[in-house]
Amino acid sequence: MILRKKRTRRRQRRGRTTEKRGKSSLRKDLTDIYLLRSYIHLRYVDVSENHLTDLSPLNYLTHLLWLKADGNRLRSAQLNELPYLQIASFAYNQITDTEGISHPRLETLNLKGNRIHMVTGLDPQKLISLHTVELRGNQLESTVGINLPKLKNLYLAQNLLKKVEGLEDLSNLTTLHLRDNQIDTLSGFSREMKSLQYLNLRGNMVANLGELAKLRDLPKLRALVLLDNPCTEETNYRQEALVQMPYLERLDKEFYEEEERAEADEIRQSLKEDKEKEQEPEPKRDLEPEQSLI
Repeated sequence: MILRKKRTRRRQRRGRTTEKRGKSSLRKDLTDIYLLRSYIHLRYVDVSENHLTDLSPLNYLTHLLWLKADGNRLRSAQLNELPYLQIASFAYNQITDTEGISHPRLETLNLKGNRIHMVTGLDPQKLISLHTVELRGNQLESTVGINLPKLKNLYLAQNLLKKVEGLEDLSNLTTLHLRDNQIDTLSGFSREMKSLQYLNLRGNMVANLGELAKLRDLPKLRALVLLDNPCTEETNYRQEALVQMPYLERLDKEFYEEEERAEADEIRQSLKEDKEKEQEPEPKRDLEPEQSLI
């Protein structure tokens, strides 16, 4: 018994894993996790807040369900395909790309606070279970490359985005977070995004209220956040948003009142009537006698 306790203390001093019910947590200041290769049945691993640059020993942990490797010095999240991995977090590292992530049961991927400029390598044929992607606080200049059919939640705040593109076919997406970017146009949304309910565009550069019309084709959009955009300074900002999106329930932090809805309905009906009048053909005028044909 005494010998076993001494061995346990020795392992902990060397930074070895303390395994309990398939869970591993390692002490701080580690620079490598080579010894984890031996713990092939681990299901939960937390190696956060160390000095790791390489996670390749985890390739041997084929039963892994949950991985947290935040706050290290990783430049890549690449691992061999882990058949049971469901949650993976690589937040606050130095990762520059999204290559080498192909775990078939992965549901949640956290890459917040890295140095990613472009999303590449996320294969929708392999990432068939991925429903939540966290990419806040990177250096993304485009949303191209995130064509994942099962995706429900996408967090892209605090990047360098100027527009939305390549997301048109995300029919299961319910939450899209784009706060604190440089977006000045609302192009890039389509009728195919039929599940989108929450859209956060706070702290962008949308100046023209006419851009709101581009959100009309989002049938389930219920909450829209546009605070800290130039267009919110317009006096009819709330009204125009509801005219364009009649099913909207909440704009910024406030729910719409019944009076606002009634007024928006009247404006919408008036606009419809005006449009119909414009499309009516002009009545034919009778020819003057001198213009009559002989």
